[in-house]
Amino acid sequence: MKQRILIADDIDPIFIKQVEAAGYQCDYQPLIKLDQALQIIGDYEGLVIRSKFNVDRQVIDAGEKLRFIARAGAGLDNIDEAYAGSKNIQLINASEGNMDAVGEHCVGLLLALMNHFNTADAEIRAGQWKREANRGYELKGKTVGIIGYGFMGRSFAKKLSGFEVNVIAYDKYKTGFSDKYAREVSMEEIVKHSDVLSLHIPLTAETNGMVNDEYLFHFKKPIFFINASRGKVAKISAILNAIKEGKILGAGLDVLEVEKFPALGEQVWFDELRQSGKVILTPHVAGWTFDSYRRISEVMASKLIALNLI
Repeated sequence: MKQRILIADDIDPIFIKQVEAAGYQCDYQPLIKLDQALQIIGDYEGLVIRSKFNVDRQVIDAGEKLRFIARAGAGLDNIDEAYAGSKNIQLINASEGNMDAVGEHCVGLLLALMNHFNTADAEIRAGQWKREANRGYELKGKTVGIIGYGFMGRSFAKKLSGFEVNVIAYDKYKTGFSDKYAREVSMEEIVKHSDVLSLHIPLTAETNGMVNDEYLFHFKKPIFFINASRGKVAKISAILNAIKEGKILGAGLDVLEVEKFPALGEQVWFDELRQSGKVILTPHVAGWTFDSYRRISEVMASKLIALNLI
């Protein structure tokens, strides 16, 4: 009997085509709810999820036959990794599938911030022509500090390689990763030299709230700040405080501590955030392009087939 995969989220059909050719049987149910999934997950050897629900102990215990869980995305933060590991369940993610999308998105946010694209556009539409107020900065000669040099961080560094910038990177869990796109440095050097700070780290107990008032206080120069990693890594109140103090010249945020409405609109900091002309917001789409949608599924399929679980 073929091993069965419950696909509980919307993914590109190339995944189904490739893994079924390798001998799996896919049950594509992108509209399934958590309570419905709990009733049937025990019949499947595999689960594919994006962000619809958390794969916690309840889900893992219900999936008593599970041999693997694949997430169509970069991180695994909505999966209880430790508990899955204790059950010998293989975990698959697809950072390689959307790393180019994230790298390009971050470059776009940075260029927009440095050249006031958002405010200039709004002012012209409102009948205002303000050249001096919208004078921008050039990237050439600036030092870009990257926190986290995995697939996403390296992709951003690579995309910056034509801008004649100095890229430095810090990664607590890696050493010896300097390459032609970035130079490995200490956190102290990031804080001392950066003109731009970009986050490319997962959400963990250690990184939760990492960027706070104290962290930003130590930067020696005013910076442009980019976060396309996870929202809870950076405290929005600290970012707004740093903008008011002139420590952050502009912030490009693809992710927020709280996402989606109505919950986002209920946050005490939201009005100030949305009214700030020094912030550009995008709705957690840095890695979500038409191209990455297919590529993520291709990466998941190739990793699953390589596990040789059949």
